[in-house]
Amino acid sequence: MVKVILQAIGICLPLLAGCTVGPDYHLPGQALVNALPADAAFASKTGMTSSGEPAADWWRLYDDTTLSDLVERALRANTDLRIAEANLEQAHALLAEAETGRQINGSAAFETSYVQQSAEANLSHIKPPQHQIANLGIAINYDLDLFGGIKRGTESASANDEAAVAARDLVRVNVVADTTRAYADICNSGSELESARRTAAIQLRTISLTRTMATNGRVASFDIDREEGLYRQFKSQIPMLEARQINAAYRLTTLIGQLPESYDRSLLNCRRPLKLASKILVGDAHGLLSRRPDVRAAERRLAASTAMIGVATAELYPDVKIGASIGTQGAATDLFGPLTNRFGVGPMISWNVNHNVARARVAGAEARSNASLALFDKTVLVALREIESAMTNYAYSLERLENLRHARDRAGKVATDARRLWQGGSADALTSLDADRSLAAAEQAYAAGQTDVSQYQIAIFLALGGSWQVPQVQKSRLSGNAVSQGKSG
Repeated sequence: MVKVILQAIGICLPLLAGCTVGPDYHLPGQALVNALPADAAFASKTGMTSSGEPAADWWRLYDDTTLSDLVERALRANTDLRIAEANLEQAHALLAEAETGRQINGSAAFETSYVQQSAEANLSHIKPPQHQIANLGIAINYDLDLFGGIKRGTESASANDEAAVAARDLVRVNVVADTTRAYADICNSGSELESARRTAAIQLRTISLTRTMATNGRVASFDIDREEGLYRQFKSQIPMLEARQINAAYRLTTLIGQLPESYDRSLLNCRRPLKLASKILVGDAHGLLSRRPDVRAAERRLAASTAMIGVATAELYPDVKIGASIGTQGAATDLFGPLTNRFGVGPMISWNVNHNVARARVAGAEARSNASLALFDKTVLVALREIESAMTNYAYSLERLENLRHARDRAGKVATDARRLWQGGSADALTSLDADRSLAAAEQAYAAGQTDVSQYQIAIFLALGGSWQVPQVQKSRLSGNAVSQGKSG
């Protein structure tokens, strides 16, 4: 009889194994990413070229060895990245656990005890004998997964695993951007500090000259108060810039996994703002979306939730397993004898005839899939908005910086001419100092403009997704070309 059952299962198995319930995953046609034309370009008119892919290690475009070293240290020791790596390992473990559902499962057990049965329980008035009994057995079973519930569960776990990879990449992108931003803040603050201190120093010379002129009756005494008030106003900017620089050093130190107070004091000597050695390449919209880890993660979560519809749908059908067991049970002295040996083989079928619970789970899985699609669409919109905003801000900051540069150059020419006139006796010293003060203020404004440019540059690289290399299959998925394996039953 057992042989007949096994033969029947062997004949039916190839026919039933292809029946995988639930929808096969592909990028939904209504997804917003499909609304983008094949050659979708960005709306921002920034003068940046869209030809070519952005550089992979974009921070190296600044050609700063200190920055490159800091980024490498952050990628090795950053605590957020360590958390992301641990979460990725957990996702790998969950995928490995899901894949065991398609494997042969087995168990082994052994138990022994010294027992005496209850005489009265058996309606006997004779004391039963005492003896040692044991039970030794091995059992194996295999889930035929006739309707693909395990397969869909493995698909979901695999997609979640890929989402965890993208989430790890997103942390890497942010760690690099935060490290670069913190280092840029140190250097930009140093540049602004230098200008602010120079302005304050010139104002001190102006106060000294004003006092001399007031003593000689050439200016009123309240001019001294006015100049001292200006000095305090200029000097008031210095503490906040110093605090900003030190706080940036604290951020940078914690980003590389060290205690804040152990920051490198020599970094505070940086006075040169970061400057790009080459032009920024931004690519096109489709390239952006394939690089953005958050977009890839949202797409993979959509795939995982779609697969879970199949897991829930499989609960509407019977679960068929085939199993076998062998063992021996009885008195310890009689183990492995013909009276204690046992075995069994055959199919095991379980089926919940109340389908209301299963149907509710299917409806819940479909709702979660719809929510995942909405989240994916939102992620795409946010990604496009962020790059457009970053490019627009960068373009206007460059225009502003150009105007500040012209203002600084003009102030420099005025200061040079005023100094020449003062040395030639055609102008007084106060006029020359006032021109020098205007020049220092223009340099300070230019330094602040450079700070904005640096921040918007980093914002562009961050919005571009960090330019990490993306497997071709993930690019295809976001283009709607990849379809998961398996057919719906």
